[in-house]
Amino acid sequence: MKLSRRLQLILEQVPSGSRIADIGSDHAMLPVAAVESGRAVMAVAGEVNPGPFDAATKQVAAAGLSHSISVRRGDGLQVISPEEVDVITIAGMGGGLITSILDADQDKLKGVSQLVLQPNVGEDILRRWLLEHHWVLISEMIIEEDHKLYEILTAVPEGSQSEGQLTNEQLYQEQTWQREWSGEPPLVISRDLLLQMGPLLLADPDPVLFEKWEGEITKLEGILASLSSSKLSSAEMKAQDIRKQIKLIQEVLACLQKDKQ
Repeated sequence: MKLSRRLQLILEQVPSGSRIADIGSDHAMLPVAAVESGRAVMAVAGEVNPGPFDAATKQVAAAGLSHSISVRRGDGLQVISPEEVDVITIAGMGGGLITSILDADQDKLKGVSQLVLQPNVGEDILRRWLLEHHWVLISEMIIEEDHKLYEILTAVPEGSQSEGQLTNEQLYQEQTWQREWSGEPPLVISRDLLLQMGPLLLADPDPVLFEKWEGEITKLEGILASLSSSKLSSAEMKAQDIRKQIKLIQEVLACLQKDKQ
C-alpha cells in the first residue's frame, strides 16, 4: 500500500510491535500499513461516520487483515477499552477537536505509551493540552504536501522519556535569543510563544517552518489592511495587537535565519 508522505511519517513514529488505535481512520490505510509493515501486531480503526466506516471495513477485508485489524464505529476513543492499545494516532482534524477527543475519554489513555497526532490547525491548542495533561513532546515535524502544511506531534507520558529526551520544564523554559543586529536587547521566547510555534521545531527549524510563519504574517497583514478602514477604537486596539504579533514573528524568523547562516 502506497501511503502519502504525511501518513508515512506518522507510521514511522509508531514503535515496532505496537498495538495501535487509529481514530478517524477514514479508509484504514494507516492501520493496514502498520500491520503489514510489522509496526503493529494489532490495530483498531475507529470511524464515527458510516461512509468511511464502510470504506475502512472493505479496505481491511481486501488486505486480508480482518483477523488483525478491528474496524469499529464510534465516537473518538469510545471504540477502545482501557489498556487495549499502547499507541493512539489521530490525524487530519483540528487541534481543538483532537483535544476534545482526548479529553472526553481520558480513562482510555491508561496504558497508552505514545500519542501520534497530526492537527490540521490549532497546533498550539494541542500542545497546551499535552502540557497540562502531563504528556511530553519527543518529536515535532512540519511538512508540505499537495500545497498544504502539516505538523506531526509525538508525545509520551511524563517520566517515560528515553535518556536524553527533554522534560516539559526544559521544553517550555523561557529563552533569550540574540537578535539579528548586535546591540539590540535579546529577544524573549516565552512559554506561550514556544507553545504557539513548537519548541522542537524552533530548536531545529525546517525551511517549511519559515514558509508557514511567513504565510501567517501575510494573513495578519491582510487583517490589518481590512481594519485600517474602520474608525472604531476597538479596531485600532486590535490593529496594535496584530502589529505586535507580526513584529514578534518577524524577529523570531530573523533570529532563526541568523542561526542557520
